[in-house]
Amino acid sequence: MRTSKARKLVSVRAAKDLGRALGLSMADAAEMDFRSDLTVSLATIIQSGRLTHADIAKRAGTSRTRVTAIANGNTQGVSTDVLIRVLAATGYRAELRVKRTAA
Repeated sequence: MRTSKARKLVSVRAAKDLGRALGLSMADAAEMDFRSDLTVSLATIIQSGRLTHADIAKRAGTSRTRVTAIANGNTQGVSTDVLIRVLAATGYRAELRVKRTAA
């Protein structure tokens, strides 16, 4: 016998909202939000075409396939360290701003 559960559609605009909707801890949601922002910025930089994916990969010490995945927004299985190395390989660096979140 099959039971059905009512599904509630949820619409979110930001990674932190998605984390909340998925029931993630504040720490996990914060990591998701940070990685999302970093990935969007990296994808834009990589897609600008200033450097080839192979050049970026060589400078970052990773594979061209991984750089292409990042450019397409697919960072599943890619560590934050690699994302930062790829960012540096493109001639950019991230600036850190720390602020208190709303309670």
